[in-house]
Amino acid sequence: MATTDRRELARRALDGYVSGPTAPIQATAEALTKVADARTVVLVEGISDQIALETAALCRARNLAAERVVIVPIGGAHAIGRFLTRFGPLGSRVRLAGLCDLGEEEIFRRGLVAAEVGAPGTRTGMEELGFYVCVSDLEDELIRAVGSSGVEALFDSQGDLGSFRSLQSQPAWRDRKPEAQLRRFLGSGSRRKLRYARLLVEAAVGRDTLPRPLDALLGTV
Repeated sequence: MATTDRRELARRALDGYVSGPTAPIQATAEALTKVADARTVVLVEGISDQIALETAALCRARNLAAERVVIVPIGGAHAIGRFLTRFGPLGSRVRLAGLCDLGEEEIFRRGLVAAEVGAPGTRTGMEELGFYVCVSDLEDELIRAVGSSGVEALFDSQGDLGSFRSLQSQPAWRDRKPEAQLRRFLGSGSRRKLRYARLLVEAAVGRDTLPRPLDALLGTV
């Protein structure tokens, strides 16, 4: 596939989303402009999580804007306390929910306690408050949902399979498990991570294998 064709596919996958060095700041600022009339605010670590949730909702014919649900990428897990404090504890005018990676679970739990949103001692307790954990992260969840061969087929459709094969041939990755190679490839570049968040979710929904954290979170908002 020609480079121009790959660029067009990438552009289409990211329609409606910002990208580039200032993307995290811009995405947060844009989301915050929508929270004044929100019924539910969903706090996620980054733009890829936002894209994944919004794509899953769209695939299920849900209109989050009409439902007054706003997904806010907070720019990293360490910002969770500040955002929880900003929007207040449960019982305020806005309902809170969220999504994080396994490695950031404790940071989110401490933030919930400090902001007096709740005092979850377990992951189940977090889920009762509307906060869900990806194991190990969003990419890992989506790779399992679609399967290694399914992800490679998606790479092929986007003109990225050759680049992935090049990564697999590198000495540092040659003997690694396919799942680890796929995660590395998906994470090597912010635009790639963002556009495949949308594409992999679409594939997972088509297979009726949307990862549980995404599925359960959408079911609570």
